[in-house]
Amino acid sequence: MNTPLIVLLIGFIVVAIAGFQIAKTFQKIKFPLITGLIITGIIAGSSVLNFIPKTALPKLSFLNDIALAIIAFSAGSELYLKELRSRINSIKWMTIGQLVITFVLSSAVVYYVADKIPFMASLSNELRFAIAILFGTIFVARSPSSAIAVINEMRANGPFTKTAMGVTVVKDVLVIILFAICFAVAKAIIHGEKIGVVFLLILLFELFISFLIGILIGKLLQIPLSIKMPQTVKAIIITLLGWGVYLFAAFVKNNTEQFFHHEIVLEPLLMCIIGSFYITNYSKNRIEFVELLEEVSPIIYIVFFTLTGASLSLQTLAEVFWIALALFFLRLLTMVLGGVFGVVAAKDDKKYTWISWMPYITQAGVALGLTTIIANEFPDWGYQFQTIIIAIIVINQLIGPPLFKLAINLVKESHLKKETPDFDGVKDVVIFGLESQSIALAKQLKSHNWEPKIIAVNQDFDNTVKECDIVGIYGNLKDKIEKLNIQSADAIVCMLSDDENYQIAETIYEKIGTRDIVVRLNDRKNFDKFHKLDALIIEPSTAMVSLLDHLVRSPNAASLLLGMDESQDTIDVEIRNKDIHGLTLRDLRFPTDIIVLSIKRKGQLIISHGYTRLRLGDVVTLVGSTENLENVSFKLS
Repeated sequence: MNTPLIVLLIGFIVVAIAGFQIAKTFQKIKFPLITGLIITGIIAGSSVLNFIPKTALPKLSFLNDIALAIIAFSAGSELYLKELRSRINSIKWMTIGQLVITFVLSSAVVYYVADKIPFMASLSNELRFAIAILFGTIFVARSPSSAIAVINEMRANGPFTKTAMGVTVVKDVLVIILFAICFAVAKAIIHGEKIGVVFLLILLFELFISFLIGILIGKLLQIPLSIKMPQTVKAIIITLLGWGVYLFAAFVKNNTEQFFHHEIVLEPLLMCIIGSFYITNYSKNRIEFVELLEEVSPIIYIVFFTLTGASLSLQTLAEVFWIALALFFLRLLTMVLGGVFGVVAAKDDKKYTWISWMPYITQAGVALGLTTIIANEFPDWGYQFQTIIIAIIVINQLIGPPLFKLAINLVKESHLKKETPDFDGVKDVVIFGLESQSIALAKQLKSHNWEPKIIAVNQDFDNTVKECDIVGIYGNLKDKIEKLNIQSADAIVCMLSDDENYQIAETIYEKIGTRDIVVRLNDRKNFDKFHKLDALIIEPSTAMVSLLDHLVRSPNAASLLLGMDESQDTIDVEIRNKDIHGLTLRDLRFPTDIIVLSIKRKGQLIISHGYTRLRLGDVVTLVGSTENLENVSFKLS
């Protein structure tokens, strides 16, 4: 039965949405999202439920083209040259080691053990060689998105991390060029073409044209980014432009034979990655381009990985699993050797020698994309090839991120937030900076039963303020903070220069773990780096206008906030009383003048009502009379 495309498309969308929900369940048991999507695709495919039959796959292949274009755009956008300069020597040698050694050794081993790989056993030596170099190419590919996810999670920063990130993105650009060459050679061998000087010249010409068109694509991408229009429209235009690259490459391939008696094969992945690289490094639209890709990519990945799973045979996957496991260890060995070479050649710190391979294991979009192209071009054996590679990628996804995290911890480049200390029964606040505003703040907090301490940094002072202690520190801030014995502080307030405030906030975040860090910002451009430390940021230039605005629009609420009504106040209370855990708000029977404004749980605000159940660690915002607030606060904590 010839099912219309629109019906197949709607059916696939339903499967993809369901697949995403199932994949999120896999994440809860520490499986990567793409593993869940691939497994869902296998279940929905012809191997199990047949929701996506084999006959539907060719009709849905255009979704693969769109996905591959976005994957290439994403890979190119990561290659931002300005961020790689500080470690360029290490990146160069590590890239050479990982690319050359992994490619050459893995290709050679696959060629010589071809008898052990079922679909290669009966092939000629020429075909074995062609398939072996394609295996070698895929083994080189890495996953920038997975590397970035680990780095962000660990807040990693340092020479080892910078080298790992640089090598990852450079390798993904180079692997597409390497793939274009190996793919052309493999096609020539399989189709019986002669590989000589003319063949190599034509191949170089095709790569050169692909580069030029890639630059043109970069210029075309600038047009929608430079025009004022909704972000959704821009994202759609970028997606359609990426698909257009594939349509153009197919048009050229299909129409050049009759004119030149030779197919001119342009590499759409290479064109997209060059276009993305151009706009990332040579235009002012880099940030917006990256943000649009971040919005589009999750949808694209759901479609791509689900469709990839649907194209797999469960039976074939079971048959080749042990072969995939052996090839996984082969790839691992070549990467270890490549890592050792890179460290020695770059004369890097010797402590990196035996862990330098750990960041490069994970694979995802680019590797799967290249595998899909091979499967479509060589259907006789391509799907068995694809099944083996996907099995390897799944293993890499499970093993790679934990090993990268281990390497970051071993070189001590992780900057995770320290666990928040337990409440000691006293509300302490430490204020960095001695000035009229810090003294006024200390007095105000003292009147609300807080115990303030002011830290005077590199300045003389006269301790005449009776309401609080003043301590002077001199020299390096990071060294001195850890010796201040402020681990019990419930809040830290930074009122110095942005550089000094950042040193304090980062040290508190990593070494002490105080939950609330309040920063008085001096320059708006520093907002993001404080925000990443979960700091509460006050910008003086806009704070006064905001307060005046609230006094005009909501005078009663603003009066409460500013403490103008002495009989009323607002407070945040953390639930520490185990007896409160699990109770609903209506069960607590607060005094009638106490109102719950909000509940914050694990960083998320909850709209509360009488049946909202409280949990240990919830932060409840209350408003009411001063006396009753104290009683309720005591009851909850």
